[in-house]
Amino acid sequence: MFELTQEEFSYLRSQFVTSSWGGTRYMPMVFTEQGVAMLSSVLRSKQAIKVNIQIMRLFTKLREMLVDNISLKLEIEEIKKKLGNQDKNIELVFNYLDELIEKNENPKPRKQIGFKRMQ
Repeated sequence: MFELTQEEFSYLRSQFVTSSWGGTRYMPMVFTEQGVAMLSSVLRSKQAIKVNIQIMRLFTKLREMLVDNISLKLEIEEIKKKLGNQDKNIELVFNYLDELIEKNENPKPRKQIGFKRMQ
């Protein structure tokens, strides 16, 4: 068991949409996953065991969601890096196109090759 911080409690309060004028003198105590497992071994009633099994399933699901969330963030970061590089590549392509257009507009006179007559 551990005590919530003020920030965690304010987030929890906003999630449950409780009234802000109720007031608390101390932060609430909460269980960790291991605390729930120990509690289920102490409590022997069928109802307590059912509730603790559901809580354990919730912790497992929450852990899975966090892992999925982290992998999703990593994929997004990779996509951002690729997009950043693509912006640079597209800019290079446009620069090359500008150079080609400029060369076509101002062609250099070509030297004639081959046999030259003497005059």
